[in-house]
Amino acid sequence: MAELSVNYFRANLKRVVEDVIDKHTPIRIKRRAGRDVVVISAEDWERTEETIHVLQNQNLMTQMNDSSKTHKSKKGYKPSNKELDEINSF
Repeated sequence: MAELSVNYFRANLKRVVEDVIDKHTPIRIKRRAGRDVVVISAEDWERTEETIHVLQNQNLMTQMNDSSKTHKSKKGYKPSNKELDEINSF
């Protein structure tokens, strides 16, 4: 993770924020006195929250594990051509 001083961040706020959003790369803002802060785009933060939610939900993790096993053994659900057409029409 890239690190910037709080002074550099303040002086280049617009450019740094645009880089964080465009490159999907969080940046640590270092402070001389006090704790650091991380700047992350709202979109990336929402993805992170979603990932944390899934990882903390034992039922979802079990379902994903079961799904992975059936997929590897080729015993999972196979949609019909009509269903595939419907899925691919989006």
